[in-house]
Amino acid sequence: MKKVLITGITGMVGSHLADYLLSNTKWKIYGACRWRSPTDNIKHLVNLINVKKRIHLEYMDLTDYSSVENSLKKIKPDIIFHLAAQSFPKASFDMREVTFDTNILGTDRLLNSVLQLKLNPIIHICSSSEIFGKVKKRDLPIKETNSFHPASPYAISKIGTDLLGKFYHEAYGMKTLITRMFTHTGPRRGDYFAESSFAKQIAAIELGFQKKEVLVGNLDSLRTVADVRDAVRAYYLLVTKKPRFGETYNIGGNYVCKIGDILKYLIKISTVKNIKVKIDKDKLRPLDADLQVPDTSKFKKHTKWKPEIKFKKTMVDLLNYWRHKLKDGPYINR
Repeated sequence: MKKVLITGITGMVGSHLADYLLSNTKWKIYGACRWRSPTDNIKHLVNLINVKKRIHLEYMDLTDYSSVENSLKKIKPDIIFHLAAQSFPKASFDMREVTFDTNILGTDRLLNSVLQLKLNPIIHICSSSEIFGKVKKRDLPIKETNSFHPASPYAISKIGTDLLGKFYHEAYGMKTLITRMFTHTGPRRGDYFAESSFAKQIAAIELGFQKKEVLVGNLDSLRTVADVRDAVRAYYLLVTKKPRFGETYNIGGNYVCKIGDILKYLIKISTVKNIKVKIDKDKLRPLDADLQVPDTSKFKKHTKWKPEIKFKKTMVDLLNYWRHKLKDGPYINR
């Protein structure tokens, strides 16, 4: 039985990946998380975790080398999905050191520990579309070969993550695969991200926790939206479909729209009418990656993957997630 390590299992993507692997493989899953990580996203797996039935939690902190090394020594994984990160671009402007330490040095600690322990897993390095940053229209759609023009400290950190994955393959022959996933969302999406913030605020309005006004940032940025459940299926195919180590892939959905269009649709499907929209300067980034349209042909050609879940279903599921989550408790708008 293959042993799989998911760093960041308590995040949106990590928790959905665990769900997918439990349903579609017989692999033994180890989820790395910090002792203080919120576990809301994996609470539906608690019964399996408590009896250690195919899924185990391993306490590991990417900012502590001994923690990373001890976990890898114990698990000896066959596959690593490295998803853990400080992943909020807007927050990275105020948390530069944490972002760089977690995303760049944390990735190096993980890869160097694998090297020093003489392990030989397949390692998925999760980079980000944010590395492309400010793209000119003439350079769309974005190919893997496009130059980097980061628009946030987070994007800079993900360039480091990306290049480390390539370096460890070229220098030491490690079996790394690098992905640059474009916008992916759905249930469990953190409320720091625009579309999830919209859904959370609309759910709060429906429940009477907030006045009929959604606070927003830049609504003109162009995004290509995928469902997180399609994203984790892509990650599974990445490591199982004749993996080509050292390769880098753009992955993304088919639905291209402005962030403002996402907001319009969420307001449209709300049970409350005449919701107003107000620009909140605190939600604006100093610099924004405003043209995110990928060329995903390389990944699709190799794996035959394609998005299956429609944009409207993703949005309905996201709004329903927040309706359910807010129904039982107080609400903080951030």
